[in-house]
Amino acid sequence: MNVSSLLLGSVAALISVSVARAADEDSAPGPIEYVKVCDVYGSGYFHIPDTETCVRIGGYIRYDVGLSDVRSYDGIRTSDVRTGEAQGTWRNNTRFTFKTWTRQETELGALKTYTETRVNFGNHNAYPGPESPHKYSFNSGVKLTSAWIQLGGLRVGKDESAFDTFTGYAGNVLNNVLVPYGDFDTNVAQYYFDADNGFSALVSLEQGSGVVGTIDSHVPHVVFGVKQTQGWGAITGVIARDSDYEALAGKLRVDVNVTDDLSLFGMFGYGSIGNLNDDPTNAVAAHGRGFYKIWSGNWAFWAGATYTLNEKTSFNLQVSGDQLRNSGLAANVAYMVVPGFTVTAEVDYAHYGNFGVGTLDRSGVNWTHLGKKNSLGGILRFQSSF
Repeated sequence: MNVSSLLLGSVAALISVSVARAADEDSAPGPIEYVKVCDVYGSGYFHIPDTETCVRIGGYIRYDVGLSDVRSYDGIRTSDVRTGEAQGTWRNNTRFTFKTWTRQETELGALKTYTETRVNFGNHNAYPGPESPHKYSFNSGVKLTSAWIQLGGLRVGKDESAFDTFTGYAGNVLNNVLVPYGDFDTNVAQYYFDADNGFSALVSLEQGSGVVGTIDSHVPHVVFGVKQTQGWGAITGVIARDSDYEALAGKLRVDVNVTDDLSLFGMFGYGSIGNLNDDPTNAVAAHGRGFYKIWSGNWAFWAGATYTLNEKTSFNLQVSGDQLRNSGLAANVAYMVVPGFTVTAEVDYAHYGNFGVGTLDRSGVNWTHLGKKNSLGGILRFQSSF
């Protein structure tokens, strides 16, 4: 091969490469806009494109099956479709919960939002009691659990009552309301103060919910709370004024971190009956008319423990009682099968005193008079969170 042939071949090769590159450039897609991680607010957040807002999406799918004789986890009373004979059946429920969080820094502080929506399918007793059961499974509709906006310490929107969220729920058991400790659904306008030294405080103006819980004038329900948190645990107190019945209710809670694996809590509640009736033995008055003191009698207590057996397994316990000799005991073992999927098995025992106990019929009228009755039940829960 001579020199001229070599040069001509080289030029031809260069031209071929240039043409190929040009063709590739003409057919290449535009720049790809990748999702930007926003880890300043924790894992799972990402930037909404072309904004300064970070968003996180999550939720869970849950399946519960329960069995009991009287109201422990809403035990189902039904009747045989052929003979009409009264009998029990399984309590089944499937829930899908969808959650969103957003965060954005502004000159007035962090702007936050949170939403939680639940959809359920299953069977449950219709109040006032087993006389009118829903023995069949059905879609119980969509429930808006939370939808609030918070700027700095100011929060407005739909949330659970600060009477319960500020103190924390009554333990890590599934059925933690064998003795009820407060109502939940409400619109709120509240301000939260955090001193960054373990001290925090909150004031919440609330609308309430249900016939006997929603405010009946322009005067809202009011909740005030203070908390001191340290490495050993926390002390929390809340007091609430029900504007409908001009009644006061309060709770004091102590949390103790005994070890890295063992934590304990104790909570005591006291409430006045208000203008309805001052006699704590009156069956109608004592059963919590109003939005906050929904336990029986003036006082009630809840105590419990969580013990982490290993990185996958924990044991949870709760005991509770009130002035009218209603009491409950719940214990479970929660096992994380794989990250994001947990199975929990729980046993519940309840003793109902002279006037029975349960959730007040939110039509505002009826209570089931059970007399003295013992109830033993169980729950098996499968939950996958994302």
